[in-house]
Order: sequence, then structure tokens, then C-alpha cells
Amino acid sequence: MSSPAKQNGTIANGHSKAEHLPHNPSRRFERVKRLVVVSVVTALLSALVRSDRPTYAVCSPGEGAIYTVDETKPQVQCIVVQGGRVRDLGSLAEIESRSYASSPVTNILQTVLRHKLPIHLIPEGSIVVPGLSDSHAHILEYGGVQQLPLEGTKSVEETVQLVKKFIQENPDILHDKTKVITGGGWDHTTWPLGKWPTAADLDADPVIQGRPIILQSKDCHALWVSSEAMRESLPFPSEVDGGVVVYDDNGNPTGLLLDNAQDLLKQPKLTESDLLRRFMVTVRDAHRHGLTSIHDAGLDPMSLAFFKSQAEKGKLPIRIYGMKYFNESAEYFGDKLKPLVSDNRLTVKSVKIFADGALRTGGAALYEPYDDNPSTNGFMRIESSVLYDVIPKFLRDGWQVNVHAIGDRANGIILDVFESSLKGVNVTALRPRLEHAQMMTPADMKRLGKLGVIASVQPTHAISDMWYAQDRLGPERIRNLYAFRSILDSGARLTLGSDFPVESLNPLSGFYAAISRLSPEGKSPHGPAGWFPEERLTRKEALRGITIDPAYASFTEDVLGSLEVGKIADFVVLSKNIMTVPASEILSTTVDATVIEGKVVFGKL
Repeated sequence: MSSPAKQNGTIANGHSKAEHLPHNPSRRFERVKRLVVVSVVTALLSALVRSDRPTYAVCSPGEGAIYTVDETKPQVQCIVVQGGRVRDLGSLAEIESRSYASSPVTNILQTVLRHKLPIHLIPEGSIVVPGLSDSHAHILEYGGVQQLPLEGTKSVEETVQLVKKFIQENPDILHDKTKVITGGGWDHTTWPLGKWPTAADLDADPVIQGRPIILQSKDCHALWVSSEAMRESLPFPSEVDGGVVVYDDNGNPTGLLLDNAQDLLKQPKLTESDLLRRFMVTVRDAHRHGLTSIHDAGLDPMSLAFFKSQAEKGKLPIRIYGMKYFNESAEYFGDKLKPLVSDNRLTVKSVKIFADGALRTGGAALYEPYDDNPSTNGFMRIESSVLYDVIPKFLRDGWQVNVHAIGDRANGIILDVFESSLKGVNVTALRPRLEHAQMMTPADMKRLGKLGVIASVQPTHAISDMWYAQDRLGPERIRNLYAFRSILDSGARLTLGSDFPVESLNPLSGFYAAISRLSPEGKSPHGPAGWFPEERLTRKEALRGITIDPAYASFTEDVLGSLEVGKIADFVVLSKNIMTVPASEILSTTVDATVIEGKVVFGKL
């Protein structure tokens, strides 16, 4: 039934529809035509904004303050970013004269509308470098240690007081003695007489007594635990392959577990929220220090599952190149699992194998006994027969093999295995790595270069260990320790990392250590020229070591590691020119902005 207000083509006031049509059809047509044109232009402009966002340039006031790490064009004034990639490089005048539209139509629109490219000028004296990478670190472990950091303590007593203070300042822990307390960073080599800590040192404090306390050493090769933390794991075996349970004269465990013996301690399983909290703490600090990529040196099943689940939810906030932890007691996985390469910034295509322990704890495998403990020359954490079995398999199955090797004997054994395994293969496609490569004979340094094995080194370890290393090794062998220049001159390729949380997460700390071989205070056992100054790297080499070299070591040099047209726009704005300022000013340099895929994740442009 028709509405009373509208019947037989007549509207409510009784007039016909025709009486209300425009009297001039041509004027109506012109109005419609204008609306169509405006709609089309609006749609094109919308497409322009969507397709080209973000398109902008970053320029320096003067010439050459953008360090590209590209040999063909090492320094430029401007970089143009479009769609998360480097679109162009050049001078300010050059980029202002060019169009960066994504199509001829949008180019015409930009010209008509006089659309100008947004240009961000960095402050005078600052520079731009490619996104910084750490070739050897422990992401979740860093986040865990930040709960109770113990680095820098000068004695057992001071360390115990920090643990006590932490308990007292956290009411939820203070009033619940069952809560497990974890921390890390203690270093017995800086304490009087290099005294090892014990559970008794913790248990003696009435606030700490009866609580499960688990404290990781600075080098992550020792656990110092309370009696309560050990209780459910007892009894420990008298001997451990590749590790040590320290016992007192009465045969009781002292609360110190070295290397593989750390695995004997039963610890509560971390929840998803625990892992996420640790991850975000690390990401926060990484972005603040200009890190855009991290090589995680040993993902256990829990860590790997966590990162995979995060990547499935979307792009990770930082690039992760993971090394899957090798457990020799588990089934070989190289032919069952395929390397993971995700569009969401997670790659796991390498395996991490431990050969020996650490120099700091006396576990590094040496050819000759330690000078300060002639009863031992360290130990291998894995049998040579296992190495000769699994390394060729992993290489054959498409996995990069990265082996933790610190002592000269450990490095020699691993090079023997690599030499046997790499015969007749394309080393460039496999890129095996020695993680740490701290001490090598001159002959093995040359062999390293000849084989094409990458040395993944940590310069901050050198300036930490230089104070006690000669006591461990004597005046002759110490010359083969942290010999970065000798390794490089032997034809080998370096890539630099920190091993955080063992050392500072700040990549500029490693840059500074590599070029100066001095402590942050400007000191060394050999004076202000540096510890074995002939082993210093140049600034150019050190910058490559935290940009393009880590990219090569993770098979991403085609898209990361330098600022070249077509590569991903990961870059960092530094407050000072680390390539020219006095070395003493490098550590006071701050990050003004960290950019990943063209988007600012820290600071501002």
C-alpha cells in the first residue's frame, strides 16, 4: 500500500516530481562532471599516499655524513626511503631535483600539486649508519638477568648484599620464600684472590636463608646457587661430561656448577608471560642502542618455540637470526627439520655446538696446562667422534654450523673437523662459523682464512679479560688471545658481537674495544696505547663488523648490512661521528633514532 505522502508520482505538497527537476540540464551535467573529476583526483591522491608511504629523505647539513658501508659510494649526503626500502642516495640538490612517485600518474599529480619530498635533516655533527647488528648474543637471557644484575660487584659479600636488597625491595618476594630468585653477571676474577662463591655465602644471610637463589656468572659458564635451590636436584653425580660439580673436602656440593653441570639443576619452567617480559626488555634496550638485528647464539626448544609463536602473530620488533641449540643426547634433527626463514624477521638456519668451556672459569680447552692451575688444561664439552659425525651431516642437510670454541686446542680440533667436512663443497653457500675464536695458534689463524670459516668474535671480551689473562696463559701464549688483526690479516673474515648479557649490549662498546683495546676508562695492562695495540681494527673494519659482516654471516648481505638502493631501510642516527671523533668520545655517543624497514622504532628523525 502506498504511503499517504506519496501517491501516483505526486509528492506531499501536491506538486508533481517533474515540477522540481532542474530547469537547466546542462548546468546539472557540468556539476556532475566536476564531482566525477574531484572524485577521481581524490582517489588518485589517496592511492598516491597509500602506495608511497612512507617516502622521505634523511640528509646531513654537510656532505658525507651518511656512511653507507658500500665501497662504490661510501659516504653520501642524503638517503631516500620509500616503502621500507632505500630508493635513492645522493646530494640534497640531486634528490630535490628528482621525482619519487610510484607511477607516471602520481608523478603528474605531484608536479601539479607541487608535492615536495619530506626531508629530515640530522643535527650537525651526527651521522647515519646502517642498522647495527650483534653477531653473538642471548636475547631472553639478557632480559632475565636485568631482574637482578650483579655485574661490577667487588666481592662475594657485596654480591650477597645486592641479593638481600633485591628481596627486601620486592614485597611479593620478601613475603614468599618459595619464589625462585634469578640474577646474573657476577665475576669472581674481580674479587679478592679470585675466590669462588658458595651456597654457604648465600645461606649465611638470614634474609636469604631458605630461599631458592640461582645466579648466573658473567660468562654464563657457571651457576652459583643456594642450598634450597639445589635441594630437589640432589644428589649430583661425582663426574659430569664436559662440566664440573664443585665439591668441598667433605664431599658435599658447594653450590657451584660449571658448564655442562649447569644442566643438572632443576629450575621452574618459564611461562609465556615470563618470556615475553624478558624479550621486550631486550628489545627496548636494543632499539635504544641502535640494534636492528641480533644473532641469538643458542636457542633451546623453549626459546625457539617462543620466537616462532611471536613471529606467527606478526612481524617481530627486531630481526633475529637464531642458532638452534645442539643437544648431543637427543636425536639428530638436521634431516628432519628444515631451516626456517620467515617474512616476519625470524630466521633459524644454523646450529650451535659447544666445543669447550670458558677461559674465565678455566674450562677453555688448551694444548698446554693453565699457568695459574697446572693441574688442568681445560676440557672439551663434546667428544671429537660426535663432531666428526654430526658436523658433516648438518652441512650436507643445509644447516650453517656455528661452534663455540675458545681455547687453542678447541679451535684446532674444530678446524680439523671443518677441514675434513668442507672438502669439495661450496663454502660460501655454507659459511661455517667459529663462535668466539678467542685463542688460536698462528698456523690455525692461517688455516681459518684458507678454509673460509668465519670468526665470530667479541671485542669487549678482550678488554674484560686483559686484566687476568696473562696469569692464566703466561706471557707467550697470551699473544694468540684476541688477535683480531692477525686473524684478519691471515685472510679470515670477522663478524663482531657482544655475547650479551656477558658484556654490554651497546654495539658501540664493541666498536670502541675493537679500535682502542682500552677499558672504558682508557686504561690497559700495556698503557694508554692499548692492550697489544698491534691487534686493533680500523674504524672502517669495526663498522663493517657490526653491519655488513653480520649480514654476510647470516646470509642476508643482499638485503641488509649497507645502505644501497633496493636494500631494506634499516639505519641508525648517531649523535657523534664515531668515524672521526677521539676514541674517548665514542662511548658517550648516543642514538638519536633507530629505524627498521623505514619506520622509527626509537627516538625521532
